[in-house]
Amino acid sequence: MDTLHDTAVRGFASDNYSGVHPEVLAALAAANGGHQISYGEDAYTERLQHVVRGHFGADAAAFPVFNGTGANVTGLQSMLPRWGAVIAASTAHINVDEGGAPEKVAGIKILSVPTDDGKLTPELVDREAWGWGDEHRAQPLVVSITQSTELGTLYTPDEIRALADRAHGHGMRLHLDGARISNAAAALDLPLAAFTRDVGVDVLSLGGTKNGALAAEAVVVLDAAASEGLPYLRKLNMQLASKMRFVSAQLLALYDGDLWQRNARHANAMAERLRAGVEAGLADGSISGVSFTQPTQANGLFAVLPEGVADRLRRSFRFYDWDASRREVRWMCSFDTSELDIDAFVAAIARETSAA
Repeated sequence: MDTLHDTAVRGFASDNYSGVHPEVLAALAAANGGHQISYGEDAYTERLQHVVRGHFGADAAAFPVFNGTGANVTGLQSMLPRWGAVIAASTAHINVDEGGAPEKVAGIKILSVPTDDGKLTPELVDREAWGWGDEHRAQPLVVSITQSTELGTLYTPDEIRALADRAHGHGMRLHLDGARISNAAAALDLPLAAFTRDVGVDVLSLGGTKNGALAAEAVVVLDAAASEGLPYLRKLNMQLASKMRFVSAQLLALYDGDLWQRNARHANAMAERLRAGVEAGLADGSISGVSFTQPTQANGLFAVLPEGVADRLRRSFRFYDWDASRREVRWMCSFDTSELDIDAFVAAIARETSAA
């Protein structure tokens, strides 16, 4: 087949825009020969269990799925009875970016809490952690956080421990959406267990697609008592891969070694370079009228641009509006973002803000 797109085009809209890392492609090719038992009874999925236990502890269990929404919906559904509800930040992916799948597919009520930085605190959880035993209220039984958050911010292990303690103290469980868990670990310079298993997370979504995979995520259960029925729910939610070896092989390419960390560190470093370039331009006057709304802690930046600048920039570099009412945009870096990409984008920002 001929290549149908211009491979020179670069953008900052999403780390989903990037291709598949060559080592992941090589892993798919290596897994391709001969026959393997379907639906997860293959050598690659078995190996994945050992790798996940190496990262998260001897009791961890991994359930490979196709995508992040599937991981979140299936994982949360396994943690809740039909009358259960989930407390989450108002910016959480499960609340605003999954097409209502938690409610429509899993039947889960989301109790959202406004937060300026995408992070929950025990005090914010308390706003919705009430009403147990009231038959008129969906019962809050899970707290869900995202790491790194949808606003590019990070939870420290101590902050997650405080949330876990508050949730568990109420008889609730703690779920972590780890679509960008590798970026968080790289930024914190910590092993994955340090801000998950070690601080009280019960179930998490393990991301792969945003960090160099094709279609590979997993639900990882850290406390078996917090989750049940996952083998059945994965099938019911259309997330059970018949040729699961190809999902597991991608996760092995990332996590059975340090590719996950190398990719994430690079993406984070490119975000730091972009912010530093813009701030240097603001300092020397070559860039004007740009401000940042969040700290840059992982691979995402949130900026406010002068009137009309975003649309002109998008003629060359695609990215999304985050809050159009205040001209706030989001810029994402990925494992294949290059220094040349960053420098060209900073030059374009300087050119367009000068024109503005």
